[in-house]
Amino acid sequence: MNKVDYDGRFLKSAQENAGKRVLLHCCCAPCSSACLERLKEYFKVTVLFYNPNIDEPEYSKRKEELKRFISQTGWADFIDCDGEQSEFYSAVKGLESCPEGGERCLKCFELRLKKTAELAKEHNFDFFTTTLTVSPLKNATAINETGERLGGEKWLYSDFKKRGGYLRSCNLSKEYSLYRQNYCGCIFSRRP
Repeated sequence: MNKVDYDGRFLKSAQENAGKRVLLHCCCAPCSSACLERLKEYFKVTVLFYNPNIDEPEYSKRKEELKRFISQTGWADFIDCDGEQSEFYSAVKGLESCPEGGERCLKCFELRLKKTAELAKEHNFDFFTTTLTVSPLKNATAINETGERLGGEKWLYSDFKKRGGYLRSCNLSKEYSLYRQNYCGCIFSRRP
């Protein structure tokens, strides 16, 4: 089975649709950094912070750091979309013991991308995508398949870890002194 070149799809779409508007779901400033740097070369970017999977005080830390980074760089606009943690717990009910990267994560991706797709449609964005594919620990195929299913032609394929994206996010984190967490964000990913 051939692996899909999501980064190639991204580049093709970016070149064909330069100047259009994209809504970027973001989980944190470090992951957003390299994605925004790449996206801003082609698109008018608006960042969406919707992460009901993250509990306090981590949630507020990540949101404020992302807002600081965007303010400092001017690379995007910002939409704050606070969600109820109960949405996340309902979505993953019965999957609490799943290993990181398993079925629980797929449900979490779907929850966050569904909201992003809804807001992209509601606010007439041309495309939407997510920073989640920059992580070497996240399944880009599962994320892209979920995005495509939820958004159809509005989904902007990506695999932001390609072409040194993850390393670039680490370097930008140092350059901008970004708070860099060491876990996904949900309480279950912090377990030993």
